[in-house]
Amino acid sequence: MGFANWYDEHVVPRIIKCACSSPAIMKIRQQVVPLASGKVFEIGCGGGINQQFYDPAKVSAYSGIDPSGKGLDYARDAAVAKGWQADIRQGYGEAIPFDDASFDCVVCTYTLCSVESQAQTVSELRRILKPGGRLLFAEHGSAPDADVRKWQGRIEPIWKRLAGGCHLTRPISSVIAQGGFTLTPLGARYAPKTPRWAGWMEWGEAVKAG
Repeated sequence: MGFANWYDEHVVPRIIKCACSSPAIMKIRQQVVPLASGKVFEIGCGGGINQQFYDPAKVSAYSGIDPSGKGLDYARDAAVAKGWQADIRQGYGEAIPFDDASFDCVVCTYTLCSVESQAQTVSELRRILKPGGRLLFAEHGSAPDADVRKWQGRIEPIWKRLAGGCHLTRPISSVIAQGGFTLTPLGARYAPKTPRWAGWMEWGEAVKAG
C-alpha cells in the first residue's frame, strides 16, 4: 500500500470524523437528523456521527453506505452502542446498492461535497426513495459572497487532497432541487468560529417530486 492509499484509508477518516464533529456542525445535525422516520437510509454514514441523533421510536429500519472501510468500522461500532440492527455496507453514492423505492427517508450530511458526481448521487438518492419520500440534508459548499468564493476556489485544490476529495465550491440546495426534489430550506449561514471559506452551511428537507 502506497502512502497516498494509506493516508486515504487511515488518516482521512479520522480527519473527517474530527472536522465533522465540530460544535457548529453538531448543532445543525441535531436539527436535521431527528426528523428522520420510517425506513431510513444514510449516505456517508462512516464515522457513525449521526446515529446518536436518530429517534429509535420513529425509525423502523436503518441502512447506510460509506466508501471508507475505517469509517464503516466507526459506523458499525456506533450501531452496536445504540443497540439497534443496521444494514451498513461499503459503497458509493453514484451506485447505491439498494433497490428502487426502498426507503421512506434519506439522510445526507456533509457528503455531497466529496462524491465524484453530485448529480448522479442525487439521482440515486431519489431512486431509492419511495414516492413522496423525504431527503434530509445538511451540507457545506459554495458561499453566497463573491470574495469568499474566490478564496474557496484558491484553496480547494489543496483542500481536496488533504480532506478526501472534499470540495469547497459546490452548490448545495440548487443541485438537490434540480435532481427532482421539492425543497423546503430549514437554514443557511456561515458556521461560527469557522473560516468563512469552509463555513457556508445549508440544511433542509426535500420531498421526492413526481
